[in-house]
Amino acid sequence: MTTRNPSNPSPSQNEHIAFIGGGNMASAIIGGLLKQGMAAGQIQVVEPFAEQRAKLKKQFGVQLHETSGESLASATLVVWAVKPQMFKDAALLTRFHTKTALHLSVAAGIRSDSIARWLDTQRVVRSMPNTPALIGKGITALFARPAVSADDRQAVERVIKTTGDHVWLDDETHLDAVTALSGSGPAYVFYFIEAMVQAGVDMGLSHEQAHKLAVGTFVGASELARASDEPPEILRARVTSKGGTTYAALTSMEQDGIKNQFMRAIHAARQRAHELGDEFGAS
Repeated sequence: MTTRNPSNPSPSQNEHIAFIGGGNMASAIIGGLLKQGMAAGQIQVVEPFAEQRAKLKKQFGVQLHETSGESLASATLVVWAVKPQMFKDAALLTRFHTKTALHLSVAAGIRSDSIARWLDTQRVVRSMPNTPALIGKGITALFARPAVSADDRQAVERVIKTTGDHVWLDDETHLDAVTALSGSGPAYVFYFIEAMVQAGVDMGLSHEQAHKLAVGTFVGASELARASDEPPEILRARVTSKGGTTYAALTSMEQDGIKNQFMRAIHAARQRAHELGDEFGAS
């Protein structure tokens, strides 16, 4: 696994990017590319829903298409932002127009073997982003097939860095674990924030007060963990005095087996990611 190179240059005027699917993740990347200086005319989106096309046109002014066509032949990179169950049909419609392009998938579960077969190309990078990408705070894992060159990797990094940080994986099977850990991870954080807010309200705080305190605690603790060279168990121990309030809370959680239950939940998410690949990745 390798970490990102923060010194990548901005997209050039020679790059043309096509998005297959124009939902939230595509919108996050498009917004980031435009902020980086890419012209709206360098971006086109295939989006079947008229309402979403109108929204994208108003928000970004990019080229919009209802279906794949010859205009995609100009794309140097195609970003696949479709639902897993729609990927195969969309790929079979698009493959004739994008044979010379590099392909980047942000679809959950669909393995690169299937993508390469459907698109008739080996220049495929598979990724797993997460929803904080919508505000430029995402973390994305990337896996490149052997045919992907160093220049291709840099082109992908220039796109992905608009959504936040990233790591490269050497083993594609690890993307199922990434899906379970960071892809689904924001929902786990929201789940705990939800519980903390409710507990605060139950103890007499207003909803606004409890929400601000809970969210601020997650933000601060996450930044502290990012800034520290020490592992989380050491950071946790430093705020846990035996016999104190934090100790009482953590002891209660340990007695209820919350850590093991939480780990079991993440493993369940990984299993479902694997099943998605089996379910929607068939030839």
